[in-house]
Amino acid sequence: MALYDAELRRYDSNVLRLPADKRTEYHQQVDRLITNLCANIRNKTDIKITKVVKAGSFAKFTILRRTKVDPVDVDVVFYIEGKDVDAETLESLSEQIHDLLIEQYPNKSVEHFEIQRKAATVRFVGSGLSVDIVPVVANESREGYGWQFDIHDGSRMETCAPCQIQFVRDRKAVDKDYRTLVRLAKKWRNHSELKPLKSFAIELILAFLLDKNGPGGSIERKFCDFLLYIAQSGLKERISFPENSVFFSSFDDPVVIIDPVCSSNNVASRISETERQQIVAAATEAWEAAHFASVENEPEHWKDIFGPRFSTEDV
Repeated sequence: MALYDAELRRYDSNVLRLPADKRTEYHQQVDRLITNLCANIRNKTDIKITKVVKAGSFAKFTILRRTKVDPVDVDVVFYIEGKDVDAETLESLSEQIHDLLIEQYPNKSVEHFEIQRKAATVRFVGSGLSVDIVPVVANESREGYGWQFDIHDGSRMETCAPCQIQFVRDRKAVDKDYRTLVRLAKKWRNHSELKPLKSFAIELILAFLLDKNGPGGSIERKFCDFLLYIAQSGLKERISFPENSVFFSSFDDPVVIIDPVCSSNNVASRISETERQQIVAAATEAWEAAHFASVENEPEHWKDIFGPRFSTEDV
């Protein structure tokens, strides 16, 4: 059975989208963390913070509400000034922040804190919220830009958190259902257990298709076009955007999706060839299930794509 836009918007609103009260709760929890951490950094280290930005899916309004298979996390970018970008490493920054977090939350076990590739993470058991503290060495010559460092290989990457948020706003202005499509795709990704397909990559694939095809058509058709694009292209063509500069780095990764705010960054660089094949196979299977559900009037098959909680009924 083909799904009407109103039905998919209802599913998005009732099941996928983060409710307003939870958004407020998470904002308050993150704000308390930011306030305390900023004070500790100012008083106990030589790190100078110039700006703090809530980023990621939370700031872009593409985050899913929390379930057993859908975690909730907020990226908080700390712009740091006065560090030598050629000598500084994420390891030293994250370790300092990690130690301050442990001091800030003395009643939490050390297992609730983790240093990842580009962030220090704290997990709140009560709300289920994970907060990634992302230190970025500010580029004083470009507003909003800075460098992230990888703790494992020491590499650095230029980024602009406010620019990435604006990129999603710009697409939302073109297609009011853009964020709904992102949440649908993320739910499919989670149900299919495709962890290598990151949320940012999903946002960019859908933005690429919006730029290419325009905003016309139903939500169902645009979601199916997303699956079909992955299935037919095999994610083998380079994806880029009008926002990118004319000069691109040379990439030899299996999947290449250019960061619209930094043309030297491939946001899909960590997808292996085996993982690319798995993503393509899952998208092919999901497109076939969606086509069957639509053409053969078998609405239960949408649960094969989105999971058992799929429903277009009013709550």
